[in-house]
Amino acid sequence: MSTILEESAILGKTKELCEAIVTDEKFLYLQKQVETFLGDDAARLQYQSVHERGDDLNRKQQSGIELSEREIQEFEEARDQLLANSIASNFIQAQQELTEIQKTVGKYVGMTLELGRVPSEEDMANAGGGGGCCGGSGGGGCGC
Repeated sequence: MSTILEESAILGKTKELCEAIVTDEKFLYLQKQVETFLGDDAARLQYQSVHERGDDLNRKQQSGIELSEREIQEFEEARDQLLANSIASNFIQAQQELTEIQKTVGKYVGMTLELGRVPSEEDMANAGGGGGCCGGSGGGGCGC
């Protein structure tokens, strides 16, 4: 870490932001949902199975292999069963919300550095979908 950053108020304020995040009731609730999921072997295995099946179907499709109706139906049934599992569905929702928090904080910081001032709501609205590996779509690779 640079000496300039270590000696500046930026690091202190960043730590304050981090403290605000980890003590926020909504964050604590989301974290609890993730921990509950991680402690449930059956839910984790079910999630992993559906995720891997989806990846396999995606690879086949990207390779130009047509998916059969049966493959699609089996995947959709497995996905529906996963979403019916409250522990797994709460985890998925928590993961999405935590990603949104991370994207929003990053967007504010990035826009501040870009603009040289705190971005307004209008600046944020005009910034678009957030770009990056997720393309602002709320899904996809790279942990989104």
